[in-house]
Amino acid sequence: MQDVLTILLAGGAGERLWPLTRERAKPAVPFGGIYRIIDVTLSNCINSGLRKVYILTQYKALSLNRHLRRGWNILSPELGEFIETLPPMKRVSENWYLGTADAVYQNLSSILEEATPYTLILSGDHVYKMNYAQMVALHQECRADVTLATIQIHPSEASRFGVTSIDEDGRVVDFEEKPQHRMPAPSRFNPSMCSASMGVYLFSTEVLAEALRRDAEDAASDHDFGRDILPGLAREARVVAYDFIDENKKEVLYWRDIGTLDTYYEANMDLVSVHPVFNLYDAEWPIRTHMVQYPPAKFVFADEGRRMGVAVDSVVSHGCIISGGRVLHSILSPGVRVNSYCEVEHSILMPHVVVGRHSRIRRAIIDRQVEIPERTEIGFDPEQDRANGYVVTEEGIVVVDREIMGQRPVPEPEAELA
Repeated sequence: MQDVLTILLAGGAGERLWPLTRERAKPAVPFGGIYRIIDVTLSNCINSGLRKVYILTQYKALSLNRHLRRGWNILSPELGEFIETLPPMKRVSENWYLGTADAVYQNLSSILEEATPYTLILSGDHVYKMNYAQMVALHQECRADVTLATIQIHPSEASRFGVTSIDEDGRVVDFEEKPQHRMPAPSRFNPSMCSASMGVYLFSTEVLAEALRRDAEDAASDHDFGRDILPGLAREARVVAYDFIDENKKEVLYWRDIGTLDTYYEANMDLVSVHPVFNLYDAEWPIRTHMVQYPPAKFVFADEGRRMGVAVDSVVSHGCIISGGRVLHSILSPGVRVNSYCEVEHSILMPHVVVGRHSRIRRAIIDRQVEIPERTEIGFDPEQDRANGYVVTEEGIVVVDREIMGQRPVPEPEAELA
């Protein structure tokens, strides 16, 4: 895999994840207790043998940069290996990144300096397990110019994705981003489904460079891979489909685009069941992260009355103290404290949240370092939650952040501020 340079797009503002992205880029949003969203894709890279990774950052990147520096400084520069961030440097224009394709184009000189025959483009806000080495092998076998990773979806979902038409030889002959007015072509791999793009693109580097240069000269372009680059290449070049092979080892293929608060909540809830839909515990495909030093989790008080420190069907991270409270089907990030007589259900509590006594929280996301006052109820009355200034999603998930609570962050000596 020394012939592959990986470009990881991690500069998105994540407007639909607001307020979780108020102070951090979307790939830096906490996930699954101890992780950040970007850790999943980076772990796929390491597990696939990819050792040359550029991460393109832009929006509020301090927290992301700090996490990468502390947790992903694991490769050997002496062997030509790196995980390196590339912020916008305005090398080719006076603009910041105008789209996914423009972000890569503005760093084309750095890509060409590595002189690798293949360039892999990934997104930093997807949750899935994939061995990219298998995709590279197909690309080489088919002598492709571009290989797209595709996943089978129901035709009713096609308007949310880039959708492909694939011939009998596995070649992509048409690509349309989020079609609105026509039925997508049946998938070559399953006629009852259609094949959608996963946002994973493998290019022969020379083909990528030429396509980016042409796109940069097109004043009418949105400079986006899905809307502008891939439709043209599907007509002009040899573009091949790689049908997703899931390393998650479940009956149903798992791939989640963390695009909204509701999909973020669902992806986290996928982790907490007895047999989790997305498995964090597979030693053959580990998910890595930066591990901050905390004491072990602690559960205290077991009175005969209502007070009992207990967590069931939940992910409880290190440093948590459940002091006479009850936690059900939830994710507790490091340093969380749930005090006596509290009930926390179907919720995500980010690092250093403190839940005051007698409080009740249900179907909520509580951002880091928020202190919930005693006898607070969240998630039981949507109108009251909105009146309190909380964000309530279409699915009824309540989001509470420091700004809403009028609280300022307290620096943690070993943890990120955002």
